[in-house]
Amino acid sequence: MSLIFNTAQKTIFIMDFQPKPNRRLRAQGSRLKIDHFLTFVKQEALSCLFPVLVFAMLAVSHLFKPVIPRYDFMLIACVSIQIIMYYTKIETKDEVLVICVFHLLGLGMELFKVHYGSWAYPEFAYTKVFGVPLYSGFMYASVASYLCQAWRRLKLNIIYWPHHPTARIIGALIYLNFFTNKFIYDVRYLIGLLILYFFWRSVVIFELKGKLYRMPTILSFLLIGFFIWLAENIATLLGAWKYAYQHHGWAMVNYQKISSWGFLVIVSFIIVAELKMLKSGAKKPVPLLADAVPL
Repeated sequence: MSLIFNTAQKTIFIMDFQPKPNRRLRAQGSRLKIDHFLTFVKQEALSCLFPVLVFAMLAVSHLFKPVIPRYDFMLIACVSIQIIMYYTKIETKDEVLVICVFHLLGLGMELFKVHYGSWAYPEFAYTKVFGVPLYSGFMYASVASYLCQAWRRLKLNIIYWPHHPTARIIGALIYLNFFTNKFIYDVRYLIGLLILYFFWRSVVIFELKGKLYRMPTILSFLLIGFFIWLAENIATLLGAWKYAYQHHGWAMVNYQKISSWGFLVIVSFIIVAELKMLKSGAKKPVPLLADAVPL
């Protein structure tokens, strides 16, 4: 601020100075940031409840092998978890329907990939169809469960989302490429260029205790894809499925799978986002980008 003295002859200006920030205010600001970060971690953990329970069941499934085949146990466990989560109101009816859709989409991909030898389910089970255990679709459904839960818990909004037909076409291209890359050139990186072009301005806005935060949508794709790749390493270690190079002993999942999971996250995100936007329509006000700060 400036100090100004007026006299009869002239005005005297004293050098500008800024008051030192109050230490108490700075400490309060730091505590608030930590509190919001811990709230974010908590909400993310709660959103991961179904995937975590699936991994927990995988970890203990070998204990039930004398009674029931592991893959059959996993199917019973996954269905039971979904029923409990619905009746305890952890998941809504709409979210359960989305999870069922993802289960079918994932099962279709599993049937195709196993048929062409991309990976295998070597253990016996009564609930295997063409070499694919029916529980496997829940591995994809767990991604949908996380997205739906996080969307609701963090009150997500998206701004600068591509036009709906564009987003839906990109989602369809990603899903189809998982099949066609066995017969023609794998165009995932060309699709990746389309994603960069149409989504580079898109921003996810979420709420933590009344304060808005923002993150580039593409960055959220990459982060979720990376953490799913880490989860896949745990899943293969627990025997959920095996790649060809893991039959003689466990090995870390190929780094290329990060891009595969990244694309799966993108198509999953597009489906969930389009369904959420279709349901909400224009009734829900979208926050301004200027109101949100980076996480």
